[in-house]
Amino acid sequence: MSEAIALHREDGSPVFLDTAGKHHPENATLLGFWIYLLSDLMIFACLFATYGVLGRAYAAGPSGADLFDLRLIAVNTAILLVSSITYGFAMIAMQRRDKRKLIAWLVGTGLLGLAFLAIEVYEFWHLISLGAGPQRSAFLSSFFALVGTHGLHVLFGVVWLVVLCIQLRKHGLTRANTRRVACLSMFWHFLDVVWIGVFTFVYLMGVL
Repeated sequence: MSEAIALHREDGSPVFLDTAGKHHPENATLLGFWIYLLSDLMIFACLFATYGVLGRAYAAGPSGADLFDLRLIAVNTAILLVSSITYGFAMIAMQRRDKRKLIAWLVGTGLLGLAFLAIEVYEFWHLISLGAGPQRSAFLSSFFALVGTHGLHVLFGVVWLVVLCIQLRKHGLTRANTRRVACLSMFWHFLDVVWIGVFTFVYLMGVL
């Protein structure tokens, strides 16, 4: 529904100004989302700093070199990086106003995200079954906190993808939906950048 506000001329006659669509400018949404990403970045910075301090506190327990399967983690990293490529194709489809391909690429991105989560859950289950749970040492506590927080963000991203696909099928490429696709794109690529840091700082350095 359109909204209007009434003003008055000098002679007292009313003038109505239509304000529909002006109460939620797109730039304000994108700016707010950038602020959210910066706050999320601070959370991950704290988790990285915690791991940097506690990452060698093994408490006579296993180290990363004893526990990490670098080949499995490399496969998982490749899956997440490919999901960024599929999301890039989704953005191209959106620019071309091709709703069918946009939804298809978003579904593909979500499936890759689920594959990433499945491997991460398997890794956690495997470590816990070996007795290397988060309570075993400060190293493992900081590891589970950092990697688990990233995994929760990926899970949230997958849920967001599902909701977004439903909205696109129902309402099409409206201005609101295109804005949501753009915001989720920033979020998804942000998670990829964070994971590259995790892969390098936690897994590679842990094994080496």
